[in-house]
Amino acid sequence: MRNSPLLPIFIVVFVDLLGFGLILPLLPFYAENYAATPLLIGLLTASYAAAQFIGAPILGRLSDRYGRRLILLLSVFGTLIGFLILAFADPFGRFLSGLLDPAQANPGLTNALILAALFLSRIIDGLTGGNITVAQAYITDITPPAERARGLGLIGAAFGLGFILGPATGGLLSAWGFAVPALAASTLAAFNLILIYFRLPESLTPAMRQQLRDRPQPEFSFASLWQALKRPRVGPLIHIRFFFGLAFSMFQTIFALFAQSRLGLNALQTGFVLTYVGLLSALIQGFGVARISKRFPDSQLILFSSALMALALLAWGFTPNVWVMLVVMAPLALAGGVLNTILNSALSKSVYAEEVGGTLGLASSAESLTRVISPSLGGLLLGNVGFWAPGVFSALIMLWVASFAWRKIIQNPDPPLPVRVS
Repeated sequence: MRNSPLLPIFIVVFVDLLGFGLILPLLPFYAENYAATPLLIGLLTASYAAAQFIGAPILGRLSDRYGRRLILLLSVFGTLIGFLILAFADPFGRFLSGLLDPAQANPGLTNALILAALFLSRIIDGLTGGNITVAQAYITDITPPAERARGLGLIGAAFGLGFILGPATGGLLSAWGFAVPALAASTLAAFNLILIYFRLPESLTPAMRQQLRDRPQPEFSFASLWQALKRPRVGPLIHIRFFFGLAFSMFQTIFALFAQSRLGLNALQTGFVLTYVGLLSALIQGFGVARISKRFPDSQLILFSSALMALALLAWGFTPNVWVMLVVMAPLALAGGVLNTILNSALSKSVYAEEVGGTLGLASSAESLTRVISPSLGGLLLGNVGFWAPGVFSALIMLWVASFAWRKIIQNPDPPLPVRVS
């Protein structure tokens, strides 16, 4: 891996997620300083995912046309701008407030402008936040199909490690103010720009780019992307990605409330449990998936992992104490790590080379939508039905996913690619 582009792309994803993790847990506290209501804080958290829902497939398709390296540079530059706006939201909002209201007769105006800057920072970062999608497309360019799960697993491991270290580092830096983690994140984004520019070669060789130019280009529109859902393999895989994302993100977003209400854990203890899950997931995606994917086909791994996740989520809903929780987290991390990697690997093998970026972007867009839905739905179930309800609901979703995978993938293991128009 030392002389392979896998190492720089691994570092790019790790640094990107490290920066993202630095500021993500602090956003609610940052916004509270400026009189943001719980509803507004929820909208602020969801604004990134909503913007990414729009931006990811566009960036993926652009990378199919203009190369992965260029779009990675543009994407990371947008992340840098978003973090800088976040870091300077307070002075920027106060400056605008001074222009609009020199007498400072309306303090609420200052808070509103600062909150608007926070929203702007997250929306810009979300619209340009196709880094992971383009990185996944990059991996598909440089790995043969038999090695693709291993390469994508390294991306998943980098993703997990970034999330493990980011929140803890951000918490430490926040002791000097909430702007400091944002400045640190912007520094990481600037480092990524330099790394991509000097160390990451374009994955589409001149011959590949010429070959793609000679082929009819897919129409660049959302309508053409949604047409992919009608294909015999791509559509089912994206459906599975969406419902798997809905179930797993419900666990991720509601776990802290569950741990507090059911297990009596404080914020520090909850962080340790989530770090444990992140470490398991990183190890599975970095080392385990490569070995498992050589022994079993993608279709079987999707089916078995969906069923295992259903059982693990059901057990999570009725966990009586922390020790049982730690046991339950192992199969949950295993199933999540395998599904996250194998679904992307299977998608990349189900389309032509000129469609990989757009298709992975569409899958990422579907997953982003689940992060808009899951927090409110999970909170509703936890608060109005019971502490067990999010786990049971998520388990039922994954049982349906397993049934769907059996009907659409196991019983139709190798549908042909669509006929390419010449």
